[in-house]
Amino acid sequence: MAAKTKRDPVAAMIRTFGEAHAAAAAEILRGSPEAAQWTEWGIRELLGWRGVLALVSEDENKVNAFIIGRQVADEAEILNLAVILPKRRRGEGAGLLKAALEEFRARHVSRVFLEVRESNESAIAFYAGHGFSKTGRRAGYYHDPEEAAIVMEIKLVA
Repeated sequence: MAAKTKRDPVAAMIRTFGEAHAAAAAEILRGSPEAAQWTEWGIRELLGWRGVLALVSEDENKVNAFIIGRQVADEAEILNLAVILPKRRRGEGAGLLKAALEEFRARHVSRVFLEVRESNESAIAFYAGHGFSKTGRRAGYYHDPEEAAIVMEIKLVA
């Protein structure tokens, strides 16, 4: 799968996230304080969970972004999506989200949830632009700093 954008003439390739990508994902998270913070070890452990969907976006053999979600029965959750700063707003996050939603749809998922920091207005707008709607708020969900989460949902139609 390739995601081309108007701003970036290089096509990013979306691939299955493998254990070898965990270090790159942890590095991306260190530069993304608004994202959920996971260690490399924690990422590797997540990959072994049942129902996990994990993808990376890369160009020139460099991981620029990743998405990790999981499915339980006919519902799924986006656990984390992060893009390196120089590649933001160039379509890689959108490409990953679209690919993940397509895979969840193929797995017969009826709806997908996610949480996002209440202060992360750009992420809220990004998800809303991709069909997610706000469905709730979780006080004290995030730490360092403590902050509420906005719960968002998209219904998938086969």
